[in-house]
Amino acid sequence: MTRVVVTGAAGFIGSNIVKGLNARGIDDIIAVDDLTQGDKFRNLADLQIEDYVDADDFYSIFAEGGFGKVDAVFHEGACSDTMETDGKYMMENNYGVSLSLYESCMEHGARLLYASSAAVYGGSDNFQETPAFERPLNVYGYSKLLFDQRMRRECGLDFKRNKHQVVGFRYFNVYGPREQHKGRMASVAFHQFNQFCENGKVKLFGEYGGYGPGAQTRDFVYVDDVVAVNLWFFDHPEKSGIFNLGTGRAQPFNDIALGVVNALQEGGVPTAEAAVQQGLLEYVPFPDALRGKYQCYTQADLTRLRAAGCDHVFDDVASGVAKYMQVLATRD
Repeated sequence: MTRVVVTGAAGFIGSNIVKGLNARGIDDIIAVDDLTQGDKFRNLADLQIEDYVDADDFYSIFAEGGFGKVDAVFHEGACSDTMETDGKYMMENNYGVSLSLYESCMEHGARLLYASSAAVYGGSDNFQETPAFERPLNVYGYSKLLFDQRMRRECGLDFKRNKHQVVGFRYFNVYGPREQHKGRMASVAFHQFNQFCENGKVKLFGEYGGYGPGAQTRDFVYVDDVVAVNLWFFDHPEKSGIFNLGTGRAQPFNDIALGVVNALQEGGVPTAEAAVQQGLLEYVPFPDALRGKYQCYTQADLTRLRAAGCDHVFDDVASGVAKYMQVLATRD
């Protein structure tokens, strides 16, 4: 029987990975998290796991081989708040914990599939998985980059020195079900759903960074696609390395707004301008707290992912947001 560990299992991407594993009939899963924020339990309540272990206890027990034979660890547990300024806390959680987990995985023969982030690119306008383009704008991005750098040292730039599979996924802007606990860090689509239900309109940042209102452009990736790529690498243990995980398609935030409005209102609107004219979209001033720390453009370069053999077809914003709005509209 396949035994899998998912850290951050009650979180957004972690719980969706557990769901994806369950869909394959895999339920011998050790779910690791910190449920201090108690309402995160909802992300696990409809899923099947073998056991739940608090994050404070897991890593030392795992290092000692206390969970027996583990085939793979999906490491999604981290501080993902890009606004967090406590660098010591961030580095302990995102670098120190990850490094000790890597060492334990290699010692006990477990494969490691871990969450990196497109935040490592920061102010870059090129998104290839090479050091020349890695320019984080905040300590969150640096904490993710430092672990990627360490993996390159441990595994070699070609990832041929590692004893067992090691894969890092640089997630771009992920959105989808099971993110309701994330507060301000939840996706724009999630916040806009609530805005529309409460006020009949959605909001976006106004002009910033040389981009017009709502025209800042990101690579938005639906969480089901993130799970599919994780599971593709789970199926291909011979593949290791650091890979971008986005759609390869940059779209403006205005497209998210249109997707939300058109999914929740009959008739729909053809453009952001039309949405503004009809009072369905409002632009708000760009917040001072984000100035100089905000990526105005991201687009995953999928060259390495495709070269590895992963040919997964990603949803665009219109189709992904439509699926997501349908889920949110039927939630309790």
